[in-house]
Amino acid sequence: MDNQFNYRHLYYFWVVAKEGSMSKAAERLNMAVQTISAQVHILEKSLGFLLFKPAGRGLALTDAGNTTLDIANQIFLLGEKLPELLQDAAKNPRPKLTIGVSDGLPKLVTREILQKVIAQSIHLVIHEGEFEDLLADLALHRLDLILGDQPAPLNKNLNLYSEQLNFSEIAWFTPAKWLLQARKKFPKCLNDLPVLLPTNHSKVRLNIDQWFNKHGITPHIVGEFEDSALLKTFGSGGLGVLPAPDCIKNDLKSNYGLVKFGDCDGVYEYFYAIRAEKKIVNPLILSILQNTVE
Repeated sequence: MDNQFNYRHLYYFWVVAKEGSMSKAAERLNMAVQTISAQVHILEKSLGFLLFKPAGRGLALTDAGNTTLDIANQIFLLGEKLPELLQDAAKNPRPKLTIGVSDGLPKLVTREILQKVIAQSIHLVIHEGEFEDLLADLALHRLDLILGDQPAPLNKNLNLYSEQLNFSEIAWFTPAKWLLQARKKFPKCLNDLPVLLPTNHSKVRLNIDQWFNKHGITPHIVGEFEDSALLKTFGSGGLGVLPAPDCIKNDLKSNYGLVKFGDCDGVYEYFYAIRAEKKIVNPLILSILQNTVE
């Protein structure tokens, strides 16, 4: 491998990989096909690996090519965003923090975690989505941090770091409609109540199902929700009783009219912050990591 690595050659490779052929890349770059081919060949020589292989009338990436493309995406997609980032910085001098929130994480918990930075003069941008999609955005530096109910999976190709912020035992909550019935013998009363649950994509759902089995409960499930806020909204409307972190019981009562009627003993929900940098240089991220859910 030649240590004299050239980012210009990497850029030509990136365009070829995106376009699918040397000719299309040459057309996009307004260069001769022979020139593009030569530049890519120099990159392959410097890396010590073939990056493309023939595929019909075009080209396909080798394993080494796929790995190289992942790195090139991080470099050049970030570079393409530079003008936009500079314009945003000029218009808004406040520090910007872009956070991804897993759709399974309770919104009230998210607010508690971010309470410390919300009080500061910042420009906060929050994206909600599927956990796997957020991990990809974090790896490409489209996000500064992810908040979720699970740590990042171990993946040698993704340098992601997870920290547990806190945890809370799960409890059962009911709207006024089911309050009298819910106050009967617990947890057996759950056999006779309509139950709302998070979908299986939630990390805590499996543990709740195991808790049902442990206590001999066959729940009458009337609704399953990916979005935790929707779960609470439908519960508040009287559709059924529901599980939620005990740490937000006061907010559930004041905001949704949901009253705690029992503990889901031994079942906990954990809250994580996931970042892409091993060394924390952003003081806002450090502030979040030092905060805990009360």
